[in-house]
Amino acid sequence: MTPSLLRAQTRLRQILSGLRPERVFADSTERWRAVAGAGLGILVTALISRWWIGTGAPQPWLVAPLGASAVLVFAAPASPLAQPWAVVGGNTLSALVGAACAMLIGDPAWAGAVAVAAAIALMFALRCLHPPGGATALLTALGATGFQFALSPMLVNSLLLVAAGVAYNSLTGRRYPHAQRPPSATPVPHGSRFSAADLDAALAHYNQVLDVSRDDLEALLQHAEAAAYARRFGALRCRDIMSREPLSVQFGTSLQDAWSMMRERKVKALPVVDRAQRIVGIVTVADFMRHADIGRHDGIGERLRSLVRRSSVSHDDKPDAVGQIMTREVRVASEGRMVSELVPLFSEGGHHHIPIIDAERRLVGIITQSDLVRALHRAT
Repeated sequence: MTPSLLRAQTRLRQILSGLRPERVFADSTERWRAVAGAGLGILVTALISRWWIGTGAPQPWLVAPLGASAVLVFAAPASPLAQPWAVVGGNTLSALVGAACAMLIGDPAWAGAVAVAAAIALMFALRCLHPPGGATALLTALGATGFQFALSPMLVNSLLLVAAGVAYNSLTGRRYPHAQRPPSATPVPHGSRFSAADLDAALAHYNQVLDVSRDDLEALLQHAEAAAYARRFGALRCRDIMSREPLSVQFGTSLQDAWSMMRERKVKALPVVDRAQRIVGIVTVADFMRHADIGRHDGIGERLRSLVRRSSVSHDDKPDAVGQIMTREVRVASEGRMVSELVPLFSEGGHHHIPIIDAERRLVGIITQSDLVRALHRAT
């Protein structure tokens, strides 16, 4: 086979691969939920519209584009294209545009083309982009039905379908209307490597209409990040990477002894435990510096030495024991906890040391940033 023929064959495979339908990430329960909802929604809309408009009216009491609207409202209720204003505004305004084009343009081919284009432009401008609106504009332009068609049945049908969608989706556990949350109201998990501004910049660069709301897209990306953490660390648990038999002190340990221990062993934190080895606090270099008034740069060394030096008097305001300067609220983790869950605590939570406890809440180890980096290096 010649190189040119091979290239043509490869190109053909790429084209055919691009035509292959994408996998739908919805289980059988969700699919049947959408099927039943669309059927009930159209049935309710049809029965009420027929009773309201009447079978003898010059206008139809149910229009075909509503079937496409039902697909969006019940099968994709989170889509921006399926929201109530998109359905009602998109269908009704498109019908008005189609009626106007039918009146102003004599050639049905030109009337239909202009109606669809103008309807899309109007839906973009009024933030009610709705794919069935294009069908509505074309149907109205070709049928020359007049402006009355936009109110009845189009507006009536759309309102009834949206009402059915609100009731059915709410009863079956789907948020509808799927209101867009402002970026400031969406909490960014600790450890996330992108911000709301980063996502907005990416969407602006993409510059295409997405059939997913911004907050849903942000949530999906955050879930993907969490899954990447879990995959990268595999099944590693805290017991697998922690430093065992960590140095610890008790509530009454003197500051001088604790400081000497930290300097000799080159550690920056010591868990504070009771006699049963249960954690009651943690003392860090930052605790020492805070009590030595680190805000004053001059004479910091002397103030630190004065802090850790044992007092020679019995009554003194100066703290002498670890329990007087320790941090009482301590973030701990069980030895069976997944390591991937600790990544956000270290990367964005400001933690440098996390004590590890067993089932009886006794200190059995400690994980530092160095332990986490080593685990990440081994896992990649």
